[in-house]
Amino acid sequence: MQIGMLYSRIRRDEKLLLSELRERGHDVVKIDVRKQRFGLADPPGGIGECDLVLDRCLATSRSRYVTRFVEHYDVPVVNHPETAAVCADKARNSLVLADAGIPTPATEVAFTKEAALEAIESFGYPCVLKPVVGSWGRLMAKVDSRNAAEAILEHKETLGHYEHKVFYVQEFVEKPGRDIRVVTVDGEPVGAMARSSDHWLTNAAKGAETERIEVDDQMRELVERASDAVGGGLLGVDLMETGDAYTVHEVNHTVEFKALNEVAEADVPSVVVDWLEERARAGVQEAPV
Repeated sequence: MQIGMLYSRIRRDEKLLLSELRERGHDVVKIDVRKQRFGLADPPGGIGECDLVLDRCLATSRSRYVTRFVEHYDVPVVNHPETAAVCADKARNSLVLADAGIPTPATEVAFTKEAALEAIESFGYPCVLKPVVGSWGRLMAKVDSRNAAEAILEHKETLGHYEHKVFYVQEFVEKPGRDIRVVTVDGEPVGAMARSSDHWLTNAAKGAETERIEVDDQMRELVERASDAVGGGLLGVDLMETGDAYTVHEVNHTVEFKALNEVAEADVPSVVVDWLEERARAGVQEAPV
């Protein structure tokens, strides 16, 4: 098979996938999106000859647009551009989870700092203020007081990109010092890890310690439903424990898995490539959300 890989930087995750693909004898077309131009007619960079294209772009903006172009060229692409669009926007992410009846933190969106302050005060302190676009725990704020809220909102309104003027306010979930990342392919768990930290942010990118965790029946059901809600694909579903239950706070569409691969029982790149081969043989796009 000929498998295309869209990328802007080859990280450890992409190296693992490239090695697995080549060991199986597949032709790999590496497409550096920083060097390509995407027009309305012929696909660039060998994309048109690919049986399947895998999006591994680091930048969300590139991921959202380049997958649209690959779809336009009638080449199967994973993840589907609609899945990318939903997962890249925390507000849309929350909406589809809520529409699917999946437990997710209470959330409000406001468009002025006055309305945002009212939302924050309705939640009480602490609460969480997040950008609607972004990853790796960047620009997230745990708001502990009205003074802090006023300062953060003024900075976002004055200095932020227009997307930072969409104020996404969420309840603060008391978690046991960790959250859970489950990597899935079309809703089937590949593996799960707990990410633990003394800091309220427990992202691996922020230095959280990781350990393998078993996927119980409740987690399995939630991640399958969350995957279906955003359109399926290769995803990272993030959960927090709330007593004996879980809440799903977001689904990630260009999920990193190198940390999981170090602790999981499964060989994560091998499972992912198995899934890519199935998708390439099917030759069909994912169903849109």
